[in-house]
Amino acid sequence: MPADANPSGDIFGGWLMGLMDLAAGNAAGRRGRGRVATIAVEGMKFHRPVLVGDEVSIYADVIAVGRTSMRIEVEAWRRERSEEEMCLVTEAVFTFVAIDENRKPRAVPPA
Repeated sequence: MPADANPSGDIFGGWLMGLMDLAAGNAAGRRGRGRVATIAVEGMKFHRPVLVGDEVSIYADVIAVGRTSMRIEVEAWRRERSEEEMCLVTEAVFTFVAIDENRKPRAVPPA
């Protein structure tokens, strides 16, 4: 939406990063079977801009699981409304830690 863009019509990177964090959190929560928290974001790369009106699709994949943490690879792709071709616009690796009801790290259950 226009409120999410700069005067040139490019979507703010922080808006896109927030959506990527939500997607990564969903993947981490499913794998961790419970509450998780973002603890790091690595290698955030903005390849191309996202313009107002573009369709954005975000894909998250668990790439590593430790005792209490998980690394999630996330990609954001854009498609112009009137086109079929999609292109990669942003990618990063998010690290989450599984947490208990007291917000303390807990073990990630076996797969």
